[in-house]
Amino acid sequence: MNDLTKHPCFNDGARHLYGRIHLPVAPRCNMQCNFCNRKFDCVNEGRPGVTSSVLAPAEALEYLKDVMRRRPEMAVAGFAGPGDPFANPEETLETMRLVRREFPGLMLCVATNGLGIGPHIDELAALGVSHVTLTVNAVEPEVGAKIYAWMRDGKRPMRGVAAAALLWERQREAIVRLKAHGVTVKVNSILIPGVNDAHIGKVAETVAALGVDLFNCMAMAPVEGAEFEDIPEPAPALVASVRDACSRFLPQMMHCSRCRADAAGLIADAPLRSFVELQRWVDRREAAVAGERPFVAVASWEGALVNQHLGEAEDFKIFQRHTDGAAFGLRETRPAPPRGGGESRWMALAELLKDCKAVLVTSAGPQPQRILQSSGLEIVEMEGLIEEGLAAVYAGRPVPEVMRRRFMGCSQGKGCRGTGVGCG
Repeated sequence: MNDLTKHPCFNDGARHLYGRIHLPVAPRCNMQCNFCNRKFDCVNEGRPGVTSSVLAPAEALEYLKDVMRRRPEMAVAGFAGPGDPFANPEETLETMRLVRREFPGLMLCVATNGLGIGPHIDELAALGVSHVTLTVNAVEPEVGAKIYAWMRDGKRPMRGVAAAALLWERQREAIVRLKAHGVTVKVNSILIPGVNDAHIGKVAETVAALGVDLFNCMAMAPVEGAEFEDIPEPAPALVASVRDACSRFLPQMMHCSRCRADAAGLIADAPLRSFVELQRWVDRREAAVAGERPFVAVASWEGALVNQHLGEAEDFKIFQRHTDGAAFGLRETRPAPPRGGGESRWMALAELLKDCKAVLVTSAGPQPQRILQSSGLEIVEMEGLIEEGLAAVYAGRPVPEVMRRRFMGCSQGKGCRGTGVGCG
């Protein structure tokens, strides 16, 4: 059984001894908050919703292994975006599965707005997720309507009071179900002057009655480009008074550092230095890929044009750049793995092309894209001369706009499920 007292966010006494590492695998978000402007590639901001890189699940595991070898004080693997973990549920849950198999003693923690967590609560519990943070900014829809510009429930867009009411309903249900599973639950509330500052005490009272364990009243940080960019950060006296009011209902987290989605290390580390572990790993990985993956695979009927879908290619032409860097040559042709087998086919293809930095195809389904990209292989969807595609890949730039695919799917139907059975 994990020692839950080692979680540095939930236990003030642990923050100087134990660290956390956030794995940024979820770039999408299912709502737009008026205090948020997600520039997830900005390395100069120390706040939630930003990261220096977004990782695929397999990459996240390799990154975690690297950090754990050098930073044994890491006690928690966290999932906090940079969007919402359950706007990218497949990537989030697959990463959790990989981490749990590799590090059975590591605590798993997730931070979410709660809109999409419901269908995944049972699996989270089965995976041993011990801590969940929900951001609850309002429990009255009329207040919530001022905070959220829009939400997307599946494919259904929502706004205003109806959207805020749905969000609170989902959050309330999530808290009850998480507590039934024995999960430790923290609620974050963003204090926005003139919007919900007089309402957060009601939030604390309401979630306390549902069994929440810890409350974190967070001062809003004005962000350029956000709807609320002109609202000033709440004064320390206001924050203190709201926390004091909330403390009648729940213990208060007083040491929050508003972590980035790629934070790693102790909470006491400087916020703008907390992403350096990820940046260093990405830099090393890219250097290694450049040196160890010298080839590019191409799906082509005749060897001059990129003109085959990934699933229909019976073989792949393997190209390399000549030593003078001026031209490219065909190195060999490799037979594709047999059709059928679903995921196993794409895993076999990833192994077949493990010395290739990219594969040029007319299109590819979501499942093979996920598996091949997780292995470090770039999928380039294009049509036209192989030579031009190779020039773009080796130069590290996108293929010319005129060569990019402008629709999803292929001639065999409206979409490719990437099941591994090949194209008819």
